Amino acid sequence: MSHVDWRIKGREFVNCNCAYGCPCQFNALPTHGDCHGIGATQIDQGHFGEVKLDGLRSIVMMSWPGAIHEGNGTTQLIIDERADPDQREALLTVLSGEETEPGATQWSVFDSTMSTRLDPLFKPIELELDVPARTARVAVPDMIEMKGEPIRNPVTGETHRARIDLPDGFEYLVAEMGSGSTKATGAIKLDLVDSYGQFNEIHLNAYGIVR
Repeated sequence: MSHVDWRIKGREFVNCNCAYGCPCQFNALPTHGDCHGIGATQIDQGHFGEVKLDGLRSIVMMSWPGAIHEGNGTTQLIIDERADPDQREALLTVLSGEETEPGATQWSVFDSTMSTRLDPLFKPIELELDVPARTARVAVPDMIEMKGEPIRNPVTGETHRARIDLPDGFEYLVAEMGSGSTKATGAIKLDLVDSYGQFNEIHLNAYGIVR
């Protein structure tokens, strides 16, 4: 099946309620039995057909009452308010898993588990993200505050580095692990403190990771 020619190359910061490492990365059940998370993306280079996406940002908010694969999830997309109408439609399409081979990207996988899709929002998104340093700051005024930092040794306070390598992954090939905290007060409320933080580069198209 052919799809619109699209490609997104950029960086991503994800924070969920699981413990460091996140059992989902190992085909195991979530730490607390349920899953609540948020992912912020900085597009460095991208297009959807003839529509350029360079420099735009987006956020995907997600919540499931159990494990992701059990479904019944709720999601809400937040699109950079700087995007013009064509760019908004392009990002909504990709982040909803449309114009994508089923299961080829994280957005396709996640959307297939959703029963409630809240109306998208178009907001200013502040985003600073350094993947190698494992640091991030994301903000949507009056709605979301996210922070990412390295995991620290609980005894010495020294920073600890760990990575997850997924040769057959659908989101990334290698991700730096860190500590994430999020406070979100919108329709999907989040209050995450020093939980799973994921810092990674993405390079995706309609058929998955561009290798």
